[in-house]
Amino acid sequence: MNALISNKQKFTFVFLFVLVIDIFVKLYCPIFPFRYISKAPVILLLIVFYLTHQEEDNKRNFWWMFLGLSVFFLGDMLIISHENVVCLGLSLLLFTLGKLFFSFRFSNKNDFRVSRLIPFSIVIFLYTLAIVSYVYDYLNAFFLPVIISYFISLLMFQLTYLRKGSVNDASYKFVFYGVICFFISEGVMVIKTFRGDVPFQDTIIMFFYGLAMLLIVKGVILEKKQKYPSVHVLNLKD
Repeated sequence: MNALISNKQKFTFVFLFVLVIDIFVKLYCPIFPFRYISKAPVILLLIVFYLTHQEEDNKRNFWWMFLGLSVFFLGDMLIISHENVVCLGLSLLLFTLGKLFFSFRFSNKNDFRVSRLIPFSIVIFLYTLAIVSYVYDYLNAFFLPVIISYFISLLMFQLTYLRKGSVNDASYKFVFYGVICFFISEGVMVIKTFRGDVPFQDTIIMFFYGLAMLLIVKGVILEKKQKYPSVHVLNLKD
């Protein structure tokens, strides 16, 4: 197992294999105890992989990433029983914290051009607005938690986008595409939970969520700060 974790290419195949097993168990096996057995290794593998390969030059970055993965793991365990209101609420809280920790990890101190961020922000805001509007009448007591959670999602996506030019291209693309996959999974999960069934919902949610976490972790591991990052000047007149 250590050899598989140490080899980045082999790890990808191992992780995807474990993810496919978890999807199969979700679709065809009883929740207890099989789901808890198949679900746990998904994020645990990524935590071990990150701890093995991370070369963070900032301890805070390490802890933000580690804490993010850890609370996502706890949220994964609770969301298995999403029909229980308490478990659903706690999992939503943990996923929100996980996204917040990831947001801290993706942030950087470089200036940026406001005009560059506005079009991107409009697109993801409209997507979020469409999802929330679709489930609005069914949120009830979860309205505020869902709004807060999606606000953190928007923040995470914007900070991911702003990494461009501050880190190497490979790291940027891995994390950016990972966050896109996360948005897809999260959107389908919200619709399924509060509005109604979506075709192939469980497969879509689990596959894109697992792929998102894999891409994000690999992107962070590959990260190298640009020695002379692109200049993104903050200019409110643009």
